[in-house]
Amino acid sequence: MQEEKIKIDIVSDVACPWCYVGKRRLEAALKEWKGVPVEIAWHPFQLDPTIPAEGLDRVTYLTNKFGDLERVQGMTDRLTEVGAEEGITFNFGDKWLAVNTLPLHQLLHVAGEEGFKDALKERFLKAYFDENLHLNQAEILIEIMSEFGWEAEKTTSILSDDTIAYAVKQEIAHYQQRGVTGVPFFIINDKYGISGAQPKSVFLDAFAQVAPLQILNEGESCDPSTGAC
Repeated sequence: MQEEKIKIDIVSDVACPWCYVGKRRLEAALKEWKGVPVEIAWHPFQLDPTIPAEGLDRVTYLTNKFGDLERVQGMTDRLTEVGAEEGITFNFGDKWLAVNTLPLHQLLHVAGEEGFKDALKERFLKAYFDENLHLNQAEILIEIMSEFGWEAEKTTSILSDDTIAYAVKQEIAHYQQRGVTGVPFFIINDKYGISGAQPKSVFLDAFAQVAPLQILNEGESCDPSTGAC
């Protein structure tokens, strides 16, 4: 009999700081979870598919999106504080560049087929929010993908592959049709949805509702039939 599993489908975008926080909080929950194995599948989403290929600088992007710079400062301060609690360095400095994330999802798509999507997702999030690398530049992406053993030709081929881009867009559309309008969004066993970067306890409660805890037999206990303790 095959062992029961919990499957979590995570819909997220590299350009989403709360997706980074949500990833950390989920990972913290998984470290504490003592139940059945958990299988994770990442899925693409684009918060802003209209960003041009050259990207948008910090002030332009945040002003266009949120309007008031004071409000923006409050949001980035809050993210920086929350990130520090989760071991994330958010760096919204002058070198930060908002990019169109479709090419990143194309690389993630193939990385998923090769079994390292989670690791690449983590690398892109760090590059985008901590290192302020400009992820719209092919040479930067080539360098990052070389860390995973890819040759430059492979990376550039995937970036220029319209078939892969189409597949990513179709997957994004699928989850939009299922009602996902914001990210991160976590779907547990294709039934239960968790929206946003919820605390670790929310994930643990959800796991407990869909799967029983494993029974660990090594602890001392009282026998209900004999009364011996």
